[in-house]
Amino acid sequence: MRLLESMKIVVGYPPTRSAKGLALLSQNRQFQWFSHETRIFPVVLAGAATMAQQAGHKVIWKDAIAENMDTDEFRTFLRREKPDLFLFETKTPVVRLHWLTAQALKSEFPALQLVVCGDHVTARPEETLQNAPVDFVLCGGDYDFLLGDLLRHLTTGAPLPGGIVYRQNGQIAGHKHFELNHKLDEAPFIDRRLTRWDLYQKEYNLRGHPFMYIMSGRDCWHGKCTFCAWTVMYPRFRVRSPENVLDEIGRLIDEYQVTEIFDDSGTLNTGPWLARLCEGLQQRGYSRKIRYSCNMRFGALEKKDYEMMRQAGFRLLKFGLESANQETLDRLQKKTRVEQIEEGCRWAKEAGLTVHLTMIVGFPWETREDALRTLGLARKLMLTGKADLLQATTVVPYPGTPLYEQALKENGFLFDPQEYERFDMNEPVLKTRMSPEEVRKICGQIYSIFLSPRYMWHRLKAIRGWDDIAFLLRGARAVLGHLKDFGRAKRI
Repeated sequence: MRLLESMKIVVGYPPTRSAKGLALLSQNRQFQWFSHETRIFPVVLAGAATMAQQAGHKVIWKDAIAENMDTDEFRTFLRREKPDLFLFETKTPVVRLHWLTAQALKSEFPALQLVVCGDHVTARPEETLQNAPVDFVLCGGDYDFLLGDLLRHLTTGAPLPGGIVYRQNGQIAGHKHFELNHKLDEAPFIDRRLTRWDLYQKEYNLRGHPFMYIMSGRDCWHGKCTFCAWTVMYPRFRVRSPENVLDEIGRLIDEYQVTEIFDDSGTLNTGPWLARLCEGLQQRGYSRKIRYSCNMRFGALEKKDYEMMRQAGFRLLKFGLESANQETLDRLQKKTRVEQIEEGCRWAKEAGLTVHLTMIVGFPWETREDALRTLGLARKLMLTGKADLLQATTVVPYPGTPLYEQALKENGFLFDPQEYERFDMNEPVLKTRMSPEEVRKICGQIYSIFLSPRYMWHRLKAIRGWDDIAFLLRGARAVLGHLKDFGRAKRI
């Protein structure tokens, strides 16, 4: 192995185009092709670029999806820059496309070392090494730290830790067992200029501008939901100290005049940690300068917690409702009760917070009546003002998740489970007691709640200025995009 003092590295995403729509690949637990343009800042990948640059390497951030680059433009970029290594993230629905991309890149740039990360390759690293000329697979969710380990190996010959699978003399070496033992407070704050923060300002749920994504924890302290792909990458929850999070927020305010933060931890930490964060937001004056939004779980907070969060500057909480059927919640290991859903929504709204609901249709054991019960609860919450926003998806279990393994064992897939490109929410993937058309129709009906005159009247009454009008228009375009997504002809 030829050692280099430093390397030129590209970090980002290769061109990932399809007639199905825009690839929502970055910072997304469930992949989807979108009709409306949405770009989400990839926090951990951006951390990898930042850490590599601070280690003395020349780093170029190149998100070909966000920059709308085609294959020819991307190859022209590589010819010009001549990088030594390209790190990119993949997911199940596009992994085969990325295998072809790797083959094409190696054909033209044989010296370019290809490194891939993400939940799919964490579950099945050998598969990608067998099907594509990728040099290294980084397993687990701490691929920012693992990239640093890999670069030390390539430049100094340092040994590789577990979690890095690679080729050696034509054979697959290393092992996929990874340790989540990195101290998150020791990671540098992301270099937002290096990682082109300006490309990621299209998110219809966030109102402040500019806004920034952060992650105070990796990833969810519950971490047991059987359908969630990120439990594959983060089987153990770790959290940054509130003071470390506050320091990052202060820098974002000072350097970028940020007005909203979205904390994309799978579920924001609660208890004394949350109390310290809220106290710090107020003591440092940040609660007057920004709004803080995050993911949350029903049943995790008391009424006083919602009030504390609102006083500290919190604006939006995104809850995983998933289903209105207790059997489903139990099978998914959500550890929540249906009655906690309405209670949590009511407490959050009484505190003055915006409530965003996510729900899933197409569980194998649910009947049409079960799915309609979820639709009915969503409609009730939205039309009575206990919730403000929602999104609906078909259930898509990725390799490595318990739900995937269960379906594999029970022959529960509608098609060959190796047809990864069909795991993209454009169609149901699991056999269910409903027809695929019924699953899609109910997803569309959930989104149609936005078009209800009663809901629209609630929203119109809340208008206080042009900012509210612009937010409603962005939301309307997104809703129409989702209705279009679920209205397309599907291949079953």
